[in-house]
Amino acid sequence: MSYETVIGMEVHVELHTQSKMFCRCPADHFQVEANAHVCPVCTAQPGALPVINERAMQLTAMTGMALHCTVQPHNVFARKNYVYPDLPKGYQVSQYELPLCTDGYVDVATEEGVKRIGVVRVHLEEDTGKLQHEGRSSLVDYNRAGVPLMEIVTDSSIRSAEEAYAYLTKIRQVVRYLGASTGDMEKGAMRCEANISIRPQGATEYGTKVEVKNLNSFRAVRNAIEYEVKRQEQVIEEGGQVRQVTMGWDENAGATREQRSKETSEDYRYFPEPDLLDIRLSDEWIDAARGELPELPEVKAARFISEYGLGEQDVAVLIEDQHIASYYEEAARGDGADPKQVANWVTGEVFRRLNRDDGDSQDIKVPASALAELILLVERGTINQNAAREVFNEIWENGGTPAELVEAKGLAQISDSGELDGAVAQVIADNPDASEKIREGNLKTIGFLMGQVMKATQGKANPQLVQELIKKQLGV
Repeated sequence: MSYETVIGMEVHVELHTQSKMFCRCPADHFQVEANAHVCPVCTAQPGALPVINERAMQLTAMTGMALHCTVQPHNVFARKNYVYPDLPKGYQVSQYELPLCTDGYVDVATEEGVKRIGVVRVHLEEDTGKLQHEGRSSLVDYNRAGVPLMEIVTDSSIRSAEEAYAYLTKIRQVVRYLGASTGDMEKGAMRCEANISIRPQGATEYGTKVEVKNLNSFRAVRNAIEYEVKRQEQVIEEGGQVRQVTMGWDENAGATREQRSKETSEDYRYFPEPDLLDIRLSDEWIDAARGELPELPEVKAARFISEYGLGEQDVAVLIEDQHIASYYEEAARGDGADPKQVANWVTGEVFRRLNRDDGDSQDIKVPASALAELILLVERGTINQNAAREVFNEIWENGGTPAELVEAKGLAQISDSGELDGAVAQVIADNPDASEKIREGNLKTIGFLMGQVMKATQGKANPQLVQELIKKQLGV
């Protein structure tokens, strides 16, 4: 029997705010001394009262807008009751019946074309602390407790691990463009859970869903979904029934492991948070949040295609990261460098150096203006591509400007046929076999002679001119 996979995703995104969700403690908790960023509010001391972080509200509203959601003017925080050592209050303040944003969607590219995934809600809550296990003991760090956490919940329209992967990639791109979060899964700034079920092909009723947690990388998401789908198929084929449980992903074993029975909303005993008033957002507040939206990836992609004449593949790479897109555009809008050549250099040499140096998009060490100037030097025939790469690497390592370095290193290209005629004639004389093959029509051998000329001129010869001179002197 063949089965259809049905997946819903819950993505938790730590918001990039200065303070926590309901207190003034710093929200930064990565590599911070344990329990250094805590106070009576986030550790739930008697009498401590929460105050809502407006910036967290704004970033969540902006994310909802970017995901085509409706921002709800009336929303309410509730208490989600459960007991766990890293939850100091014994409950989590979250949004339940009246979330901040509802009814949106995300379009993702798949092998079958564009797939629309529904977004049911985008709401705010507070993060939990962290447990650190040492031997038979466990220590708790509350630095993360109370950090603003945005939850994005999809409908059940995802049908494969690849679609889930594409969806998560899109969500990370959006929150990074907005400056809402780093989206760094390895550092816990973005975490997700997948609700997975299967059903016979053609069936309309959903199967029993299983929630998979501990997915802290894009690779883990893909592998966990693929494994869980196969596990559920095996259970059914062997005559069993899939149980509604919460599973954890064991990266080392490459398998899901049962953790506990799945809770329902009734288990959490939601009720409105008594220490916080209902939120009533004005039209002016919502419009102000909308006014902060940057140019979003889909709009930027369409503009890059129409304005710079780039192909979809180049654009997809360039807009993936907002810093890369801005760097490209600054270079392409410079002193007249060809936009396609700028794209080639960014996706080629710039990416190569970033990968070699294990850097990110903010670590580019060649200014966009210098890249544009370098490309123009090549286009005008002042230097060739090899010299341009040498100059590029020198700027990356030690700074400087293209024009200064070309002069200092003597890299100017020889484009005078009078200067090159002798070198070409000498190479032809030194390589009679290759020259004869070219005369006989084997033009591929021209590349060998060109290489010899370039070697003789220390890479300074104009390659196009060298090719023309070789053909001319050999009469082909």
